[in-house]
Amino acid sequence: MVTLVVTIGKGSQDLYSQKLAEKLDVPKIYSDIYQQVAELFNISFFSPKAVKALWQDWQFVRTLNRSANTVHLPNQHLGRYGVFLRVPYIITVHDLIRYFDLKGYGTFIHRPNLRDKLYLSLDYRGIKKATRIIAVSQTTKDDLIKHLGIPEERISVVYEGVDHQLFKPTSRRFTDYPYLLFVGSEHPRKNFAGLLKAFSRLKSESRFKNLKLVKVGKAGGSEAEFRKHTLQVIIELEISTDIIFTDYVAEEELPVYYSNAECFILPSFYEGFGFPPLEAMACGCPVIVSNRSSLPEIAGEAAIQVEPNDIEGIATAIRGVLTNQELRKSLINKGFKRAARFTWEHTAEQTLQVYCEVTEDLRARVKEPKQTIFNRAPGCPTIIKKGGEKYAKEAQAQTEVAKL
Repeated sequence: MVTLVVTIGKGSQDLYSQKLAEKLDVPKIYSDIYQQVAELFNISFFSPKAVKALWQDWQFVRTLNRSANTVHLPNQHLGRYGVFLRVPYIITVHDLIRYFDLKGYGTFIHRPNLRDKLYLSLDYRGIKKATRIIAVSQTTKDDLIKHLGIPEERISVVYEGVDHQLFKPTSRRFTDYPYLLFVGSEHPRKNFAGLLKAFSRLKSESRFKNLKLVKVGKAGGSEAEFRKHTLQVIIELEISTDIIFTDYVAEEELPVYYSNAECFILPSFYEGFGFPPLEAMACGCPVIVSNRSSLPEIAGEAAIQVEPNDIEGIATAIRGVLTNQELRKSLINKGFKRAARFTWEHTAEQTLQVYCEVTEDLRARVKEPKQTIFNRAPGCPTIIKKGGEKYAKEAQAQTEVAKL
């Protein structure tokens, strides 16, 4: 049996654990440890927050070590706790962005201070120690193999999903002006500044005088003044009146922004997976992404791919979507089909398979007699359908076998 840690919060990595919790019939530990502690960056070792975090860290490790089951840690920054666990654990790795900052490969988010370096080092030690690793894309798996030296057979690729009950076209509107859409933070890796420069070139053409750029999402964490840098670029480009900041938008309101946008653009330098392109596609919005990291893998041929450093190339791609109706219709149709391939039900099914494989492997190590019910390892969970129905109803039978 596997116990899933569900992190309470509003970020994409919190969303991942919460969606799995809805679909998997397994024991769960709900915790705000990620939001309260693991996301603390660029603070002093001796600050009150850091001291409080140590106490919370210790308490969380104690909680996990009380589990009689294998534990599933739903993101890489919980790897620091895995270092101190006595129980087996699975960990999901969404990306190695902070690792790249740690190693000085560039500034993807923010260069870590001394405390950050210690905790990030623990994260990656914890990843290496895990019984099994789930990577949310082949790109992330390749990074784990290349940068952390993890054997390929210990990593399973399980794509994340889209909530198709929520993300679908809607006629609701929040404004009457035409706009381009960007959803995400203003971390350097997101290349929002590059999009601003491309947008500025479009605004120099009279036919786009009414066009706006809507930016959804907070600027980023408190470790750097991400919004300050963004505003400096906007002022230099003289486009202040054409940029709309919404900051945080509730998930249920996002389809309104996607459905009415002329185009969605994500010109990132690095993404471990990237929800927004698929969410936009599911809402019938044409999509442009960069040709870097996981974005070509996730978006496929359903999006226009651009080189993130090519400002004119980004502007040309946007211009094409705005002026070529055949191209626009083609992207929308391809987008619907592409997004349909990514569901949380499928994510849960593949995660369940990993749980079963780990359960069987651990039983084999202690040489317990194997018994099989419906071709599943004893103690394997079931999957919950919408409305609470299960794909299988052998949970009680599994429990009885596990006692043998």
